[in-house]
Amino acid sequence: QVELVESGGGLVQAGGSLRLSCAADERTFRNSAMAWFRRAPGKEREFVSGIAWSYSATHYSDSVKGRFTISRDNAKNTVYLQMNRLKPEDTAVYYCAADRRSPHTISLVAPKYDYWGQGTQVTVSS
Repeated sequence: QVELVESGGGLVQAGGSLRLSCAADERTFRNSAMAWFRRAPGKEREFVSGIAWSYSATHYSDSVKGRFTISRDNAKNTVYLQMNRLKPEDTAVYYCAADRRSPHTISLVAPKYDYWGQGTQVTVSS
């Protein structure tokens, strides 16, 4: 059974930090590109960051570049999103996603991802 479980969300003041984790079953995690998306109230789901299976190549949206860092621990089947210098506009539900069809590329569009977690709420107060 495919399972992606996010954790680490919460309430933080602007300028603070949070680290999100996404634990996956081994079959899903291995040979998958992994990504984080988010959906803010009243907005479309948007790509935040992704990391490929091979060489751990990464990509970030312009809105988080320089503040967020994605990483993966292949021994623990877990992907992380370290979020620093958080802003109120980062408030959203954050989703972890896995792309098993194209593990060596990072797609920016949600339909390319096969599996999704349930989401974790991040709220940044001003």
